[in-house]
Amino acid sequence: MGQLRAVEFDRFVAARWAALLHLARLLTGGDRHRAEDLLQEALVKLWFAWPKVAEQAPEAYVRRVLVRAAARSARRRWWGEHPVDQLPEPPEAGDETAAVDERTRLEATLALLPARQRAAVVLRYYQDLPERHVAEVLGCPVGTARSLTARGVARLRLLLAEAVEPAE
Repeated sequence: MGQLRAVEFDRFVAARWAALLHLARLLTGGDRHRAEDLLQEALVKLWFAWPKVAEQAPEAYVRRVLVRAAARSARRRWWGEHPVDQLPEPPEAGDETAAVDERTRLEATLALLPARQRAAVVLRYYQDLPERHVAEVLGCPVGTARSLTARGVARLRLLLAEAVEPAE
């Protein structure tokens, strides 16, 4: 009995697939991917109801399921996925020359800082030393080292921003 059921079901699906998919596409506003999902959902329900509806009107049953599923689907705000016709380009590896250019630009701008500010910024951020060690190397109090570093970073940001903005 199960084998015969499967054969009859397969014949029905093969014979009516195109028409049912067309109906599903019309019900989903032309979205082929949603239409395929909708038709798949309807055919699963048909499979379980097949013994009851096979002798009567299986296509009418599928149409009713499609219309109800499309109405439910239209009420949803999000379907959990957004199918696309083409896959997006894979992310490219970072541009190594851009990183080198940025580092070169930063080092050139760093050279424009006064010597003590430059030393404080380099020790604190390039060498990753704590403020106490920066102060020891510069031979000044921690507050002065902190101030030199803050002023150096602020000046560095200003110079880098000026270099990026087009001249008026």
